[in-house]
Amino acid sequence: MADRRESTSNMAELQYLVVDKQVINDPASQAEWTAKRLVWVPHETHGFVAASIKAERGEELEVEIAETNKLYLVSKDDIQKMNPPKFSKVEDMAELTCLNEASVLHNLKDRYYSGLIYTYSGLFCVVVNPYKRLPIYTEKVIVLYKGKKRHEVPPHVYAITDNAYRSMLQDREDQSILCTGESGAGKTENTKKVIQYLAYVASSHRPKSVLGHAEVAKPKDILIGELEEQLLQANPILESFGNAKTVKNDNSSRFGKFIRINFDMSGYIAGANIESYLLEKSRTVRQAKDERTFHVFYQLLAGANEAQKKELLLEDPKAYRFLSHGFLNVASIDDQQEFQLTMQAMEIMGLNHEDMMSIFKIVSATMQFGNMTFQQERKTDQATLPDNTVAQKVCHLLGLPVSDLVKALLKPKLKVGRDFVHKAQNKEQVEFAVEALSKGTYERMFKWIVTRINRSLDRTKRQGASFIGILDIAGFEIFELNSFEQLCINYTNEKLQQLFNHTMFVLEQEEYQREGIEWKFIDFGLDLQPTIELIEKPMGVLALVDEECFFPKATDKSFVEKLVASHKSHPKFQVAEFRSNADFSVIHYAGKVDYAAAQWLMKNMDPLNDNVIEMLQHSTEPFVVQIWKDAEIVGLSATAGISETQFGARTRKGMFRTVSQLYKEQLAKLMVTLRNTNPNFVRCIIPNHEKKAGKIDSILVLDQLRCNGVLEGIRICRQGFPNRIGFQDFRQRYEFLTPNVIPKGFMDGKKACELMIQALELDPNLYRIGQSKVFFRAGVLAHLEEERDLKLTDIIINFQAYCRGMLARKNYQKRLQQISAIKIIQRNCAAYLKLRNWPWWRLFTKVKPLLQVTGQEERLSVKENELKEVAEKLDRQKAEYSEVENKLAQIVEEKSILAEQLQAETELCAEAEEMRVRLQARKTELEELLHDFEGRIEEEEERATVLNNEKKKLAQHITDLEEQLEEEEGSRQKLQLEKHAAESKIKQMEETLAITEDSQAKLIKEKKQLDERNVELQQQLQEEEDKTKSLAKIKHKQEASINDLEERLRREIALREELERIKRRLEAELAETKEQLAEKKAQCEELTQQLAKKEDELARLTQRVDDESTGKATVHKQARELESQLAELSEDFDVEKAARAKAEKQRRDLSEELEALKTELIESLDSTAVQQELRNKREQELASTKKALEEEQKTREMQVADMRHKQTQQEGTLVEQLELMKKAKNSVEKAKAALEAEAADVANDLKTMSVAKQDSERKRKQLEAHVQELTMKVSELDRTKGDATEKAAKLQSELEAVLAQFEEAESKSSRLDKNFSTLEAQLADVQESLQEESKQKLALQARLRQADSEKDFLQEQLDEEEERKAAVERQLADTNAKMAEFKRKAAESGATTEELEELKKKAARELEALQAEKEQLMSQCDKSERSKKKLQQEFDDLNLAVESDRAKISNLEKRQRKFDQLLAEEKAVSERNALERDERDRELRDKETKVLSLQRNLDELQDRLDEADRTRKTQLSELDDLMANKDDVGKNIHELEKSRRALADKVEEQRLHIEELEDEFQVCEDGKLRLEVNMQAMKAQFERELQARDEQNDDKRKALTKQLRELEVELEDERKQRQAAVGAKKKLEGDIASVEQQHEMAIKVRDDAVKQLKKLQGQMKELQREAEEARASRDEMAQQFRDNEKRLKALEAEILQLQEDLAVSERQRRAAEGDRDDLQEELSSALSSKQTLIDEKKLQDGRINDLEEELEEEQTNVELLMDKNRKSSLQIEQMTAELNAERVLAQKAENGRVTYEKQNKELKAKLEELEQALRGKSKATIASLETKIGNLEEQLDAEVRERQNASRANRRLEKKLKEMVMQSEEERRHADQYKEQVDKANARVKALKRQVDEAEEELTRVNAQKRKLQRDYDEQVESNESQTREIHTLKSKVRAGGAGRSSILGVGRNRSKGSPSGAAGDDTASTGGTLDDSVSEEDKD
Repeated sequence: MADRRESTSNMAELQYLVVDKQVINDPASQAEWTAKRLVWVPHETHGFVAASIKAERGEELEVEIAETNKLYLVSKDDIQKMNPPKFSKVEDMAELTCLNEASVLHNLKDRYYSGLIYTYSGLFCVVVNPYKRLPIYTEKVIVLYKGKKRHEVPPHVYAITDNAYRSMLQDREDQSILCTGESGAGKTENTKKVIQYLAYVASSHRPKSVLGHAEVAKPKDILIGELEEQLLQANPILESFGNAKTVKNDNSSRFGKFIRINFDMSGYIAGANIESYLLEKSRTVRQAKDERTFHVFYQLLAGANEAQKKELLLEDPKAYRFLSHGFLNVASIDDQQEFQLTMQAMEIMGLNHEDMMSIFKIVSATMQFGNMTFQQERKTDQATLPDNTVAQKVCHLLGLPVSDLVKALLKPKLKVGRDFVHKAQNKEQVEFAVEALSKGTYERMFKWIVTRINRSLDRTKRQGASFIGILDIAGFEIFELNSFEQLCINYTNEKLQQLFNHTMFVLEQEEYQREGIEWKFIDFGLDLQPTIELIEKPMGVLALVDEECFFPKATDKSFVEKLVASHKSHPKFQVAEFRSNADFSVIHYAGKVDYAAAQWLMKNMDPLNDNVIEMLQHSTEPFVVQIWKDAEIVGLSATAGISETQFGARTRKGMFRTVSQLYKEQLAKLMVTLRNTNPNFVRCIIPNHEKKAGKIDSILVLDQLRCNGVLEGIRICRQGFPNRIGFQDFRQRYEFLTPNVIPKGFMDGKKACELMIQALELDPNLYRIGQSKVFFRAGVLAHLEEERDLKLTDIIINFQAYCRGMLARKNYQKRLQQISAIKIIQRNCAAYLKLRNWPWWRLFTKVKPLLQVTGQEERLSVKENELKEVAEKLDRQKAEYSEVENKLAQIVEEKSILAEQLQAETELCAEAEEMRVRLQARKTELEELLHDFEGRIEEEEERATVLNNEKKKLAQHITDLEEQLEEEEGSRQKLQLEKHAAESKIKQMEETLAITEDSQAKLIKEKKQLDERNVELQQQLQEEEDKTKSLAKIKHKQEASINDLEERLRREIALREELERIKRRLEAELAETKEQLAEKKAQCEELTQQLAKKEDELARLTQRVDDESTGKATVHKQARELESQLAELSEDFDVEKAARAKAEKQRRDLSEELEALKTELIESLDSTAVQQELRNKREQELASTKKALEEEQKTREMQVADMRHKQTQQEGTLVEQLELMKKAKNSVEKAKAALEAEAADVANDLKTMSVAKQDSERKRKQLEAHVQELTMKVSELDRTKGDATEKAAKLQSELEAVLAQFEEAESKSSRLDKNFSTLEAQLADVQESLQEESKQKLALQARLRQADSEKDFLQEQLDEEEERKAAVERQLADTNAKMAEFKRKAAESGATTEELEELKKKAARELEALQAEKEQLMSQCDKSERSKKKLQQEFDDLNLAVESDRAKISNLEKRQRKFDQLLAEEKAVSERNALERDERDRELRDKETKVLSLQRNLDELQDRLDEADRTRKTQLSELDDLMANKDDVGKNIHELEKSRRALADKVEEQRLHIEELEDEFQVCEDGKLRLEVNMQAMKAQFERELQARDEQNDDKRKALTKQLRELEVELEDERKQRQAAVGAKKKLEGDIASVEQQHEMAIKVRDDAVKQLKKLQGQMKELQREAEEARASRDEMAQQFRDNEKRLKALEAEILQLQEDLAVSERQRRAAEGDRDDLQEELSSALSSKQTLIDEKKLQDGRINDLEEELEEEQTNVELLMDKNRKSSLQIEQMTAELNAERVLAQKAENGRVTYEKQNKELKAKLEELEQALRGKSKATIASLETKIGNLEEQLDAEVRERQNASRANRRLEKKLKEMVMQSEEERRHADQYKEQVDKANARVKALKRQVDEAEEELTRVNAQKRKLQRDYDEQVESNESQTREIHTLKSKVRAGGAGRSSILGVGRNRSKGSPSGAAGDDTASTGGTLDDSVSEEDKD
């Protein structure tokens, strides 16, 4: 955060975005907060004010207001905590430790007063309207926010937008930005800023300026702009037509909009779409005080030119009645300029001049509607239009005829029954109709404009991949009295708040789950569910409004009464108080809202004059016709003619949709869109109603915070843990509160925080510790801050006291020192004053500088100290020498041990090389397997995603089906009620009909009965014909089915023959594979023989190696003997050194004596001649002693030369022996290389065998897969399947035998494989058993699912049988009732014997038929009972099988868990081995560093030795010069002797130093050799351990490959199961489609049944009237009998005609059924073609997937090549580093050679000087010296060669070691990767299993629902059949009563002539169509 502040501090705009941290972190404010205990207390005007707690008095607190210093008593419950000053002006209010209303309000006020209008509150971005222009929307700010994360930049709507845009691009998830708030809060402005930002960021071509429409150029030539520019220019148009001035806002949006901006795959804008909600159209006709209508009216009046005003018939604004306050000016709006901008925007959007003029005509007509003045006639209620001038203007603008418009308004035409009447309208009704027309016209014009903008924005051809939606909708509103519009707005905000709650706390709880915190999931969206259900559910507020709208007599009062009666007990509903003006109250999340229900029904219906609408639809203006063409209106006639029955209401419901229904549909679509997006929330807040900048009304802001849901979000935060802090920050800030709790050293952050919290003794409910953070409840961090401040004050006070005390003590000590110094100075001054004039003191001061004896003591002390240091150094060297000897002995022992280890390591090296080759081959195999598995896993993931998508589609489809089913169930219940009512009426009619039949039977004669019998026979004949036709159809169908079955039989025979051919081919392939296996066996045997030969050769070579090792041991023994001799010689050399030291001591004594004599000689220079003689004698003695010394030195040098000669000879012999050893070693290495080559050949042969084995396994797998496919295709070939599986088992056993032979060969080749083979076999057995168990488990699961499905199917069959039985019993009861009725009728109607006989015969026939039906039904009942018992038995058997399968599955799961435990143990062992190997690597690196340090020390010692030699030579030359010049200088002999002694001392010291350096050099050489040997031993040991671990890794890799193969098998099974699931899914889709077709047929049948029922109701009414007339005319029937006979003949003719018509209609119905069958067949063929297309699509998808897999394989190959390239580059770098090291070593060797050459030259020069100085010496010494020099040079050359060879060998070994280390690291990395991939594969397989189980569960649910639908459908069909049967019976009865036909017709004619207006007329007109037709025919006759 600090970085981005610093990086952007130079921008002036940031002063309105960024907080000054120096002001926030003020320590004074922190101290004040701590000292005063500040809290928030409620206040009437300021909301909350700060106060300090003074005292506590029980449940109350005495507080002092901070501003006024007044004291108040406040309840504890009313007090709210204050946050520490560090949280002042916090950018995200969710970070506040005290989350309450006061803290939120204070934070917003502080930021607002600082010019910061944007603040985060969790997911919210809260915006406070600044009421002034701020420079925070410039292009610089856009660039600042572009591509930044939310926490990297200050709060801004740009940050929200950019976050949404980046999330859309990265996650490919649709986004939405929800802007809500009151009018004037800034919703529209923020929406424009969002669009501007997106247009800048996501533009395909960067616009020059997107910041405001004021910069838009005036296009003259261009009509259509670019897409981004059009998107920006859509706002001015919508603002012009949809915004208006209100009291709160000068540019208030009076509609809601959802702007959907589409983006393509690259992130560029691809199009846009705008949806509008709830336009406030009432504003067009009236406005409140100080408010205006929509801007376009004033813009048009102010900006139109004269031509436009003339064309549009515009007048002065004050002349328009609908503009309530005339031309009301607004200071911030220039209407004329805005009109020009609107015109330009419309041109950019692509509107031509004609469209714009048509729009402005509608605007002008809307204003003209208000100027139409109507008057009321005195005597009548008729309204009149005295002056039609305005009407003429309106008609001119809209293209309507004047007279028709006036007539339609004053006397609208209504339909009453079949006739149309003109209804008189009074003045109020006409004015209401005019206002409704004005509002409706403007609303439709606005919708057309929105549609036209959408068409312009969607004209691009780029495909939209995702979108960002911006919702600009009114926020929650609470007025004193709220109407229907406020209910809709509040309902919308309830849904949006529910979405926010769900989104917010789902994210919060996901973080808890991610951090591992125990948390019970809470769905906070359910808190709002009761209120939402109260509004939207059936019988809710909106549903009751709709229901009341369908009743013509319903009023707002009746609606309120019904609402109160329905919901008075609802928790979110309250009845209004008696005195209040409200009708009811609803408790929303923002508080209680009172609603007044005045005009709700009218607002919901929104009725229009349908006469005028019809005229508008036929207008001469095309634009008017276009906006009214699809009008769904509630006309005046519709509201007047609605029936009061529930059936009538249902029929009227389909004619129009109310405002609430439309709004619910829009809102439902919007919520679905928002739920499918990732929402981002912007809450706009209005600070005051005065529109003043820098002023905040606290009460107003608090109300808006409640309404906007900010406080609701804070309430949700309080439920959880809103404050969180990282472990490191928590420890750093609060660690000193818990001293000595955390121990010293490193400790995990989580553990440290746990210890700190335990020490703080916090309540466990107040905190939770996650994986990376500590979570706290609200207020806990404030408490910790208080404790921290108190602790800090104590610490600072103590620190200040300590500092003051220390400063005081220091000052005191300084003063004491000053006093003592003053006293000393005074004393010295007094002493000086006393001695100043004393003569002796003056003499002392003058003589003292002349004395030289004073420094003698100091020199003596220095010499004594030097002597002591030399003695100590000597003692140390002796101790070091003893230590070096001990170390030498140890090194010799270690050398022997290392030699043995080296021999063992050489043997293991060959084995390791073989293992490496095998591991490399195995590695390649595993890599291939890994690539295969990765491809398959990706395929499975893609399939899983496809299945998930299909699952979602199915779930959506199922929900739709459930909703349709619920609707159908409701309609079925209503139909059932109608059916019961109809049955009761039918029974009543039957009774009356029976009475009329009795009365008529006495009057009707035999002729009528014969006619009736004739008619019945004709009917029976017709029925028989129909039956024969139906039987013929059935016969044709059966013949077709037989032909199909024969065709299928032929196909089955052909398929079986093909399978036989495939079987024979497979048997031939099996024979070929057997032959190949035999050949492979022979090859294996040959290879085993070759392997045995190679093993014999290997044994011989090992014998030779042993012989060589014994020879090497003897050589080593000789070397040790030589070393012992060398040690003896070194001891002799030491003795000689001691003797030399003694001689040197004597020489020193003599030199001392000589010096003494010289001093004496100096003192007595002026002595006598005797003294001169003595001096001569002493000089002669000195010369003799020198000669003796020189002779002794020569003898010593000769002895040393002899010893060195012997040493060189011995070293030469050793060198020869070493060369012999090297030759032997080279021969052994050659033999070893030959063996390695042979081993490599054997490994290659084994590799070829393994490849052949893999090929055979692949063929075996292919054969098994082919056999499985054959078994799946044909179930009848079980026998062939058994034979094939037996052959496959034999083949597998043979392959296992070959594998066993291969494993035996491997066990012979490596000894370590024997130890692991047993474990490998056990693991293989366990895995095979596990594989078998898993197969059994899968089979059992399949059987279990099959048993469940069979169980469900049998249960359904059982239920169906029971239903059939019940239906049969019902039919039997009905037949019994009918038979009893017939018997009763026969008993009553026994007038004559003939009639009785005929009735008896008829009854007998019917009785026989009924008996036959009864017997048939009884037989069906018996069959159903038997099938029921059988199904019950099968059900019990299946239950037993399911229980046994479940037990087996549990056992298998236990064994699976045991195997998982074994696998976990193996993983732990491998991890331990890896740790040990890392430790060894670390030790080896330490040893290498030690070797390098010793080498560096050795070089330093060598340099020091060279330097000492050079100084010694210079000193010797100086000494010789002095000795040569001794005779010449006689006077200065004393000084020369001094210098000679000093030089001799220096020479001796240098010689000693050289000897010490030689000793140190020897020690270093020995240490170097020892370290090299140690390093070689460590390398060998490391290689052995590496080989052992590689073998273990090999075994583990084998186990892993077996597991991978098992996983392959499981994946194959899963794939097959998935294919089966896909097939089942396809089948289900087909079944669902068929069910849908059946459902549609059922709906059609139901509609037909309803129509027939209505017809029957009409017929029953007619029959009732006929019965009454029959009773009245029964007395007259006797007189009119003859007339009736005539009429009867005529009626018989008519009946015959009707029968013929009925037969014709039956034939037509059958033809229609045949057409329907043909259509169904065509539909099925279309479905089959659709299925083929779907299959082709799947094939194409499969090809695409294959191509994608190939692409992925290519990418993996490229990555492998890149890895190889990187490895090669690393190797090159290593080689260059080694080359540099070699160069350095070569340079060092060259330097050493140069130094030796220098030494050689110096020695030669020295030799020449010695020859010149010592001419008298013998030539032997010269020859010995030359030979010595030659030997030394040879030794030097040998040493150089040996060193070079050793360095080469060392480098080779280092290279090999590095390569082995790299290989081991690569192997370890690959092993870890394999483990991770196996774990991932296991997890994915488990996830796939879970998904498959879920899919199966869903399939079972779908099947159950399908069966339920099928049962419902069958019940519906049965009910329809029963109704049709009843209808047939009624028809027959009606036909039987043909005698009363004329009376019936007469009644029907009278009824049709005198039908009153109303519902009855409508019903007869709609339902009695057939009777009306018959009446018309009677009239014609």
